[in-house]
Amino acid sequence: MSDDRAAVIADFKEAVNMTAHQLEAWLEKEESKEVGYKDGGKGESVGHHSGRRIVEILGKKEADYDDDDLEHMARVVGYVHRHLAQKPGGDIEETPWRYSLMNWGHDPLKKR
Repeated sequence: MSDDRAAVIADFKEAVNMTAHQLEAWLEKEESKEVGYKDGGKGESVGHHSGRRIVEILGKKEADYDDDDLEHMARVVGYVHRHLAQKPGGDIEETPWRYSLMNWGHDPLKKR
């Protein structure tokens, strides 16, 4: 495994702190479907689509990751890091900020 591949996988595992089951259950909730950028203002948000893709990736073995998986994993890491840097003040439990992060597989309230 190349160093870049290993780094992307490690960063993804650190950024995504929800299990496939937790993420799948979250993606079924209305709060998940209501947040995020929607291309053209309607349909599925980019983050919600990403969450479904993350569930697929989490269901694979590392040896089966292809270039598209690694590209999406790097995208997830970038999004989570950027979004965490924009944390709002106050209680974040029921905020679009947290819900958006959860669509990308990261729950900022979850303890590792």
